[in-house]
Amino acid sequence: MAHAYTPGLKVTEKSVIRKDRRLPLKGQVMVKQGDTVTADQVVAKTELPGNVQTVNVAGLLGLLPEDVPSHMLKKVGEPVAKDEAIAISKGFFGLFKSTCKAPVSGTIESISQITGQVILREPPLPVQVRAYIDGAIVQVNEGEGVVVEAFGTFVQGIFGIGGEVSGEIKVVAADPGQELTPELLTPECRDRVVVGGSLIRIAGLKRAAEVGAKAVVVGGINDADLKAFLGYDIGVAITGTEQKGVTLVVTEGFGQMAMAKKTFDLLKSKQGLKASVNGATQIRAGVMRPEVIIPLAGGGTAEEAHKQDGGMEVGMAIRVIRHPYFGRIGTVAGLPHELQQLESETHARILEVAFEDGTKAVVPRANVELIED
Repeated sequence: MAHAYTPGLKVTEKSVIRKDRRLPLKGQVMVKQGDTVTADQVVAKTELPGNVQTVNVAGLLGLLPEDVPSHMLKKVGEPVAKDEAIAISKGFFGLFKSTCKAPVSGTIESISQITGQVILREPPLPVQVRAYIDGAIVQVNEGEGVVVEAFGTFVQGIFGIGGEVSGEIKVVAADPGQELTPELLTPECRDRVVVGGSLIRIAGLKRAAEVGAKAVVVGGINDADLKAFLGYDIGVAITGTEQKGVTLVVTEGFGQMAMAKKTFDLLKSKQGLKASVNGATQIRAGVMRPEVIIPLAGGGTAEEAHKQDGGMEVGMAIRVIRHPYFGRIGTVAGLPHELQQLESETHARILEVAFEDGTKAVVPRANVELIED
């Protein structure tokens, strides 16, 4: 049977999900293998070295660099508070003394007799890594982090913004084609993962943040609304660090695009269940998709989860990702073996796609994306 290997967009009800929760540098792991954890639970922590501040003591006090150590009030390793005197000049006959104060709180890290400068190290910055999903610890990397495993529903989107959040699923759209308007975002959406339909505009995004929704999942968004909400053009950089009060996951693409019925129905069937959402997206090397993860009670095994091997077969769900059928969803109706000549006069492998409205088309295999079931 013919196969086409394409990027997969996972939309599956039962899947084994593993998340590597790793510290940016060596630290302390707070759990052990076999422990059950919740999304908000801290599983590892460390401290990042504080920023460095350089103080030109020789210049400020009019001293020779080699004379700075004898005029210091603080020694290497001693703590200092902001605006506390760290050095003093002796002046003339004990008069007209000058002091040098610390610009920040921290610790004296070094005193140079060559440059006459003192280096202050600000307090360390605490870093905590949370589990992100409800699950079990299946691997511990001592001093580095853990791997958390859960069995549940896994939905990937096309694009997103905002970081990791969790909350109960609340579907407010009547169908996958309904726009998520501000009127649908009521105070009951607070701390919820709100599922809409085809589109959310700037007013809806602002309303979602205002009512305290943790995340919004919709089919599409206009580029102009996204830019207005963020205050800048997002370009092609990785997202996920935005601090706008709400995480956004777009399942279909830019513009008014109805959420795939399969995705909408799947999320609707999980109404009231706890979900973990991450809007982080990277479209260059090392592709990263925004995601919605809904752990299911009772757990499961890898054997229970339907797994894709990357192959494409007749009957599989796909999304066209290039003009003229961009964004349309259908199923693979045929996979001819022979290369076909395209309008550009190049030859490529093609597939026959049957769209949801019953129409059919022939498109290059490179122009579709597999929606893993």
